[in-house]
Amino acid sequence: MTILVTGATGTVGRHVVEQLIQKGQKVRALTRNPLQANLPNEVEVVAGDLSDPSTLVSALVGISGMHLITTGAEYTPLQTGPEIVELAEKAGVRRVTLLWNGEKGPFERAIEASSLEWTQLQAFEFMANARKWANSIRSVGVVRDMFGGSRIASVHEADIGRVAAVALTEEGHSGKIYTLTGPESLSVPDKVRIISEVIGREIQFIESSEEEEREQMRRMGVQEDAIDYVISWHLNPPKTAYKVLSTVEEVTGHKPYTFAEWVKENAGFFISDVS
Repeated sequence: MTILVTGATGTVGRHVVEQLIQKGQKVRALTRNPLQANLPNEVEVVAGDLSDPSTLVSALVGISGMHLITTGAEYTPLQTGPEIVELAEKAGVRRVTLLWNGEKGPFERAIEASSLEWTQLQAFEFMANARKWANSIRSVGVVRDMFGGSRIASVHEADIGRVAAVALTEEGHSGKIYTLTGPESLSVPDKVRIISEVIGREIQFIESSEEEEREQMRRMGVQEDAIDYVISWHLNPPKTAYKVLSTVEEVTGHKPYTFAEWVKENAGFFISDVS
């Protein structure tokens, strides 16, 4: 059984690849830049772009399972979902996991209407999003964010990878929509406090304006429509975004990682002089 992981060099995709390897699976990784993939040697890396389904034809040969994402370059929603689903069906793909943001569109509807054994994975926020504060923490010991009062039960990307690997390799997950959270609901000041405690440096939190937040996301390469969506969502998040769920443990048998554990793993992002 060979499983194709799209977005394989991304924040979540690398964890999906890692978890599948740990389960003894053969993995084919799809990326726009194979020479820069930096994936384990046992992974077969192939070139492809989800925004151009024709590039997936050869990548799908011999594939029985597939991990899909719903966004393309620069965080823009993919418009090619129905074509990708059709290609997967024709190639004989059996199981699919789809990582989505909770806004059901053509991609999700195409998956649900297909013959594929699909599992949708919904994560409201990745713990890795805290890396957007890294430069400011390193340089001046400050976090500027406009969402100080917003609480979210963000999830470690490795936990998403673990759930995806289970859904792709085990029975009983077809037709399920899994909302994935970490074990705690945290505000931005909570996260800043935890980062401060882990790296041993005092960090100041300053609530920024909407325009400052927009400019920060623009520097990250986020498109304007995506910026509008993120700001609107954070200003009025659904209740499920800050409700802690037991899904990760129920599916994988392991407790989800805490934000403090994520920071310990990624402390180098926030420390100016890493030995």
